[in-house]
Amino acid sequence: MLQAQIFIDKDDMYGTRPLYEYIMQLLMNNNVKGATVYRGVMGFGVNQRMKRPDEIFSFDEPPMMITLIDEDDKVREVLKLLRSTYKGGFIITHHVDQFEA
Repeated sequence: MLQAQIFIDKDDMYGTRPLYEYIMQLLMNNNVKGATVYRGVMGFGVNQRMKRPDEIFSFDEPPMMITLIDEDDKVREVLKLLRSTYKGGFIITHHVDQFEA
């Protein structure tokens, strides 16, 4: 199985929709086994500027991460589809094993 993590800002938009909603709908429409959106407390990106959205008087955008898991081919297919419509963000993948008790 392959896990992908997509790093974006909460306030990123795709047209008139929040980007994270667009991505989640794309994943659901393509029958991905599972995905979760996480809101970060603090983070920084390539600009090396710390974002602290929960501090008083902060106008920083909260960092967000969307994690999805499915079979290798399905994850690669849906990420190619996402990249054909949205070029931003940062995406990583890594192999995972499903644990069954």
